[in-house]
Amino acid sequence: MGEKNKVNESLLKDDLYQAVNGEWLKTAVIPADRPTAGGFSELDLNIEKILMNDLGEMLEGKNVPDDKNLKEFLKYYKLASDFETRNAEGFEPAKKYLDAVLAIKDLQDWQDKWLDFALIDAANPFSFFVDPDMKNTQEYALYADVTPLFLPDKTYYEEGNEQGAALLSVLSDMLEKLFEKAGYDAEFAKKTISEAIEYDRLIAPFQKDSTERADYVKVYNPYSFEDFSKLSTTIDFGAVAKKIVKTTPDKIVVTEPKFYEAADRIVNDDTFEQLRSWIFVHTLMDSTGFLSDDVRVLGGTFSRALSGAKEAMKPEKAAYHLATARYDQVVGLYYAHKYFGPDAKADVQHMVEKMVAVYKKRLETNDWLSKETAKKAVAKLDALGINVGYPDELDPLYEKYLVDETKNLLDNAIEFRRIQIADNFDRYGKPVDRTRWEMPAHQVNAYYNPSFNIIVFPAAILQAPFYSLKQTASENYGGIGAVIAHEISHAFDNNGSQFDEFGNLSNWWTDEDLKHFEGLAQEMIEEFDGLETEAGKCNGKLVVSENIADAGGLSCALEAAKGEENPDIKGFFLNWARIWCMKSSLERQKLLLAIDVHAPNVLRANVQPKNLQDFYDVFDVHEGDGMWLEPEKRIHIW
Repeated sequence: MGEKNKVNESLLKDDLYQAVNGEWLKTAVIPADRPTAGGFSELDLNIEKILMNDLGEMLEGKNVPDDKNLKEFLKYYKLASDFETRNAEGFEPAKKYLDAVLAIKDLQDWQDKWLDFALIDAANPFSFFVDPDMKNTQEYALYADVTPLFLPDKTYYEEGNEQGAALLSVLSDMLEKLFEKAGYDAEFAKKTISEAIEYDRLIAPFQKDSTERADYVKVYNPYSFEDFSKLSTTIDFGAVAKKIVKTTPDKIVVTEPKFYEAADRIVNDDTFEQLRSWIFVHTLMDSTGFLSDDVRVLGGTFSRALSGAKEAMKPEKAAYHLATARYDQVVGLYYAHKYFGPDAKADVQHMVEKMVAVYKKRLETNDWLSKETAKKAVAKLDALGINVGYPDELDPLYEKYLVDETKNLLDNAIEFRRIQIADNFDRYGKPVDRTRWEMPAHQVNAYYNPSFNIIVFPAAILQAPFYSLKQTASENYGGIGAVIAHEISHAFDNNGSQFDEFGNLSNWWTDEDLKHFEGLAQEMIEEFDGLETEAGKCNGKLVVSENIADAGGLSCALEAAKGEENPDIKGFFLNWARIWCMKSSLERQKLLLAIDVHAPNVLRANVQPKNLQDFYDVFDVHEGDGMWLEPEKRIHIW
């Protein structure tokens, strides 16, 4: 990506993203087994190479650390890498799970086996999990959720949606070939596939679309046990809930009430065979990655159509990703301890604390918040947890993942699902563990958890162009500094702002302040809504929370950069554009426009600087230039 550093000065006033990344974009090649190149993707690819090399040597018996969990991972990795055995077994390992679905006689039988199927993560339109109660995060609650559709979003089923029709054609064709490989006759295959897709289409209207799901707090719809039990006459939801948590829960939080209220229309004697076919197809597809290589490649056809990746991963790489996905925190700790030292962790920790201080000053001097609301906002910021690099200790759950080398890969994977799901269900009634990391240290990402009021920066993102000792302080603030402040800003976006300093869903705003904030959020929606990209128009409502976080993050990081000795404001904005550099398949761009809560990278790079006067000053941008935005349209929230 050397070309990426060549800035086209003549373009800076018209298109910051192209000025910084244009030369690289002209020649960059997307890896055949990936949908994107550049930015986050290149960092992830580099880590993939490092770990495949290290772990590959360990498979050969070289440099194996004296760590029991890592050794257990290597057993699983060995099973995943043994394609000679996998190819010889073909579809056989999946047959008993598929037969178990076909053996479901009727709705009563399905309900009797509900927990057994749930523990191995078998498909069910109604799914359950245990998570902190959003209104009291010291305690766990039982959540009733919905299972995603075959298609990315309910809108793909709408009449006239050409993408949806094309994807269903790809899905059907893939499934027909999988049924044939599994040894099922053509008549059975045609009937089962048709029923499964019809069932998916049947349940789609009752689900939320991606924009509705982006309104995170609306998942909190608590029902009393009695009211939850009455939602269906065909499903004994009360009995299901009691089986899952081994007691009678006082309440169940329903994420999508419309779906559960339609339970009798979704599940009844007339839809039973469609439901069973839908479960069968899900079970079939979910197994393919653990079977022979030709089945693995064929089973990934639909996901590649969604992402735009041109080829399946090579067997060695697929085995790496399969194994590390199960032991992600184990592998993450190995990576962090070897490649991310305590000095870097301390340095980034200091940068986070500095960004928090900048944010605190902003809240205290904010010109539209009342003193009452500002005081509560500062209290939330003061309570913010900061996790950098990697967790101090491995989640003890991983010690339960013991490989049975006498069994095949799929059987081990199913057993691990059972352990993981049982562990989740067993949390009910126990104190909430607030130390769990949701991402492993080798994942290139970061997050804010509103229920715990913490920000987390895994080690993998803490490298160039986001962060490097070889970059100027200003460039680092335009990279990781903006990411840090972005995550802090999530505590005060349209979703995060509804949680207090303890992570509880609680309104700490005065009515006037809340009304003003909602007006600013609406302005952010309007700033992005309808902006054109190569793949189509941006949905401002879908991406508003991330855009509020981007705006606050960039603005606060800029202030921190200006507080350093000899600040390089030009370098700050150039690196901001650099971190969003990405070349992507058109298919992936279209998918993300429809379902992703983040704006397209080109818009993230170009739109937010337009809200900041320093950008106009340092690049001498004036009316008539492409990067010009009228002063009255510039949005400042935090």
